Amino acid sequence: MKAADAASGGAGQRRAGTAPPGASNALGGEPSAYLRQHAGNPVHWRPFGDEAFGFAAARDVPVFLSIGYAACHWCHVMAHESFEDQETADFLNANFVAIKVDREERPDVDAVYMAATQAISGEGGWPMSVFLTPDGRAFHAGTYFPPRPMPGRPSFRQVLEAVRDAWLERREGVEQNAESLARGMAESQLAAAVQLTGTPDPVDADLLAEAVQVLARSEDPHDGGFGTAPKFPPSPVLEFLVRHAAVASDTADAARDMAGRTLAAMSRSALFDQLDGGFARYSVTRDWSVPHFEKMLYDNAQLLRAYVHWVRLGGDAVYPAGEAADVATRTADWMIAALGVDGAGHVEAFASSLDADTVVEGKHHEGASYLWTPAELQEVLGPEDGDAAARLMNVRAEGTVTASASPLHPGRRLDDAGSVLWDRIRPRLLAARSARPQPARDDKVVAGWNGLAVAALAEAGAVLDRPGLVAAAERAAAYLERVHWRGPDARDQGVEPGTLVRVSHAGQARGIGGLLEDYAFCVDGLLTLYGVTGAERWYRLAESILAAACLRFAADGTLVDTAGESSQVFNAQGRRAGLEPFDNATPSGAAAFAGALLSYSALSGSTDHRIMAGNILTLLPPLATRAPRAAGWLLATAQAALAGPVEAAVVGPAGPARAALHRAVLLSASPGLVVAVTPDAGALPAGPVPSAVPLLEGRTAAPDGSPQVFLCRGMVCERPVGTEAELLERLAAMAG
Repeated sequence: MKAADAASGGAGQRRAGTAPPGASNALGGEPSAYLRQHAGNPVHWRPFGDEAFGFAAARDVPVFLSIGYAACHWCHVMAHESFEDQETADFLNANFVAIKVDREERPDVDAVYMAATQAISGEGGWPMSVFLTPDGRAFHAGTYFPPRPMPGRPSFRQVLEAVRDAWLERREGVEQNAESLARGMAESQLAAAVQLTGTPDPVDADLLAEAVQVLARSEDPHDGGFGTAPKFPPSPVLEFLVRHAAVASDTADAARDMAGRTLAAMSRSALFDQLDGGFARYSVTRDWSVPHFEKMLYDNAQLLRAYVHWVRLGGDAVYPAGEAADVATRTADWMIAALGVDGAGHVEAFASSLDADTVVEGKHHEGASYLWTPAELQEVLGPEDGDAAARLMNVRAEGTVTASASPLHPGRRLDDAGSVLWDRIRPRLLAARSARPQPARDDKVVAGWNGLAVAALAEAGAVLDRPGLVAAAERAAAYLERVHWRGPDARDQGVEPGTLVRVSHAGQARGIGGLLEDYAFCVDGLLTLYGVTGAERWYRLAESILAAACLRFAADGTLVDTAGESSQVFNAQGRRAGLEPFDNATPSGAAAFAGALLSYSALSGSTDHRIMAGNILTLLPPLATRAPRAAGWLLATAQAALAGPVEAAVVGPAGPARAALHRAVLLSASPGLVVAVTPDAGALPAGPVPSAVPLLEGRTAAPDGSPQVFLCRGMVCERPVGTEAELLERLAAMAG
């Protein structure tokens, strides 16, 4: 559905939920945990959609738009200080229509109003506080506003009064500001436009080498990562560096060194949960010693894949593959145990996040579940082990988060004695911590983030030889197919056929159709899962979702991130559909789509899809050396395109011999490697086996019936190989 048609309805516009008993507004029936957290506020919140904006137009009042997410600490703070205050709520209700948005549910809304907030105030973050005209254009914005004035920051009530007065007394100026900002945002969208027709130039290898050199200049070689505090896991950049390191070049060693230092520093720090596994959202300190404690599915899925790829690359002396494999194993296990959404007796999909705060005796405390004092360590472990644990994990009398408490932060690789001690005491500390109040979980299932999890778990299962992880990936893929995907023949009321719905809750899809990133992440996850399992069900599903994405986001030859989910968003960006080329917490939708197109073209032989991927990669030249930290996934996809990509067709009868060849392929670090596997067949394997995957067409077992592997580029294959030794040699040669 085009943006201009959004007002007519469809998947993009959702009616307000029915609030449960005790709720004071329209958020109680929403699938988003963040919205439901505000259902008891005296503010008359409404969910984002035509109904709320129509109400503002009818009353001729501005919209107050508040954007946050369930795991956000400062969102909780502002809610307690202002949105739970009756006097503030009364003023808001009298002079505005108040709308709540979960940025995880509606990244399209978040992206456009974040750009507006940064343009207006020079800052960005959550909670985001934006004032809009009833047609959705922003005219004033900020982030957190305190209940009382602070140096350089007015109180929330002062802001509300100033906006009300401007709306009533200086309406012409408000309209001019809103229109000027919308025009500016439209111009920025033009600068990022991608035309998908024409023949793109091939990827320039020198450009990728220059990106590595620019990244090296912003690296923190002492503490790992890039820049200073706050420091975020650079997941897409890590994927590029690991891929670049796998190919012989003058900058390969530099890429490997940077990746290894960052992966080591993060996993040896408080960013990584030393007791239970999994990574926090970011660190407020340069040395990763004080995390912002929320744990997100999208971070952990990306980082799991990065650590698995480091294992596959072979590690290095600074960060051995064995240590990375342990971190990957614990992260995968944590994802399933902590974020797994149960159904039919097992994990079916993955929830969005764990909160940064823990509620203790009715009050929010950031990171309370994860903090320790020396006395608490002694209480659990006894004096001797408690003191040793405090020294090992940098827990001192003076805390780093509160006056006396700190997270566990080894900050270094443990020596043999430290490892023995930690392995012995960790179970007792974990049991003690599990008895504490725990952070809340946001149970909404986001399609794209589950696509990231499918890819990561499938590869982790293959590389770490953990079949249970592959099984978890298959269950999540089946959930996406059953709950989120509405195929071309679907007849669901209110959802167009060929739609991937972005969010589900309690097993029911709700809300808007997916964005470009949802389709791209799911296709990538499904193609990865197909390569690991050989189950053509996943290839066919990926093919269907990719075809729908091409129709939805690229029908007129120009790529866009959204397909008319909101007329208000369309108005806010100058009535021009947008495309964000930069990575954020997740890879950009454009970059992820390019990667999915490239993988599909390698398996299908489709020249059109490869050309489309190449056209998206034309975004890269101005970004590679100017802002490579924000273009990591474009760089990673370009590295795969430069490598071929390499196509591996594993054929022949199922059994130990084929499994060994298949595993050898899956352990290859060759960038952009795609894998197809002959479906199992009960008949004699000598002849061709029908397949839905064109890469397998005409590829047969050896004349003696034994399995073999065809290595190809552009569907043109070399002589097949039938031994692991020769296969590894040929893969290495093709990667170089």
